[in-house]
Amino acid sequence: MKKMTETSLATATLKSPIGELRLAASEEGLVAVVFPNEKKKRVFAEAKGSPAAQAHLEAGLAALREYFAGKRKDFKDIKLAPEGTAFQKSVWKALQKIPFGATKSYADIARAIGNPKAMRAVGLANGKNPIPIIVPCHRVIGANGSLTGFGGGIPTKKALLEHEGVTTPSLL
Repeated sequence: MKKMTETSLATATLKSPIGELRLAASEEGLVAVVFPNEKKKRVFAEAKGSPAAQAHLEAGLAALREYFAGKRKDFKDIKLAPEGTAFQKSVWKALQKIPFGATKSYADIARAIGNPKAMRAVGLANGKNPIPIIVPCHRVIGANGSLTGFGGGIPTKKALLEHEGVTTPSLL
């Protein structure tokens, strides 16, 4: 895989019910969805990118618009190109198997990747997911049903889960 550079990316902003999302795509696929309130802001300069990067970006934008409009429940047709370790990528692949409207615990994901004792490492990999919503890390909750850490903030996680029909605990 070619190492992406800032100049090879196509970027855009999408207004959504959870705030302005920033997307970035390379020639290989979508590489990032950034929440407006991320603590460690990943900054992508405005860029048109190559025609291939632009096509992946447009596909990601259209898919998210459909998701927020209630017309899309999965993102299987979106080409993704996240950068991460082999372990992180295995976790992200497992996240993509969590169906719309369902949740899993960190332990469930650890078992799914064949490493049942790796719950903490799964949590760390979940937190490093560069393509949230599309790689649905918001669907991972605590074993007790609690809404645990989320890069977009717990209120955003709650909103995404409720958008998918999941009953969530109230935030006090």
